[in-house]
Amino acid sequence: MLVEAVLFLGGLAALVFGADRAVTGAGDLALYYGVSPFFIGVTLVSVGTSVPEMVTSVYAAYYGAGDLVVGNIVGSETAQITLAIAIVALVAPFVTERRNVLVYGSAMLLAMIIMVLTLDDGVIVRSEGFLMMLAYVQFVYTLYTNEGGAEIAEEVIEEPAEPENALPGILGGLALVVVGGQFMVTNGVALATTLGIPEYLIGLLTGLGTTLPEIVVAGIAAHEGRGGISVGSILGSNITDPVFSLGVGALFFDVTVGDVTTLWPSITYMFVASAAVLTLFYWRRGIDRRMAIVCLALYVPTFVLV
Repeated sequence: MLVEAVLFLGGLAALVFGADRAVTGAGDLALYYGVSPFFIGVTLVSVGTSVPEMVTSVYAAYYGAGDLVVGNIVGSETAQITLAIAIVALVAPFVTERRNVLVYGSAMLLAMIIMVLTLDDGVIVRSEGFLMMLAYVQFVYTLYTNEGGAEIAEEVIEEPAEPENALPGILGGLALVVVGGQFMVTNGVALATTLGIPEYLIGLLTGLGTTLPEIVVAGIAAHEGRGGISVGSILGSNITDPVFSLGVGALFFDVTVGDVTTLWPSITYMFVASAAVLTLFYWRRGIDRRMAIVCLALYVPTFVLV
């Protein structure tokens, strides 16, 4: 069991670090060749930060661990909307326009609703996975036609590296993603079996793990006074995960969960916590340190409801 735990944590670390290296290198390369900041923002940044969730989704779907897939998405969603926002606000309180809260908040809740509807029968088939990914593409198109997405694009690296310096990071990062995802999922399933705990709980823990780098990066950026920490950049991956990341796994292999009814408590709480934080955002036009404590408290019940 100790070996499986070490391999699980090692796989998670490799997955997260590799994704970060690959996304950073790809952003450098795209900027070097003149790709628009908007396109980089809504693809490499928003989708790229969800690479760990996507890889977990594909591997877990392949091994028939549908509960782990959904747990990973729910865990990541809840951690980002509560824990990530709380930590950033504690470091440096931030404000935002109510229009951005409505745009990104509505899109996030809609993405969650789509995920729940596809999970209703306990199976997400390939056609549903394709439609989920299509829904995300529609969101990106809507942002583009309304000249939105600037908040996400602000996270793009300003000074791109030379191609010869970016390529090793991309290739090495992708290799770590592939190997790390394999080790994490296979050993996560083995741990759940050995300890007699639900795969869904392992997924929730994995969701927290894949969110930690984003929390660290956002916290450092806030501490340095960079204003790119906004509703768009924080909620971007929360829009991506329920439809695009989960859809990618279902596109390759059907995602099947054991008992849907056991998932509803934590999924319902994900909605409740998300709605509560979005209400605070809209009401106070941002999150200060006092409201950050509220967001932090909202994360605590996540694992109690499994």
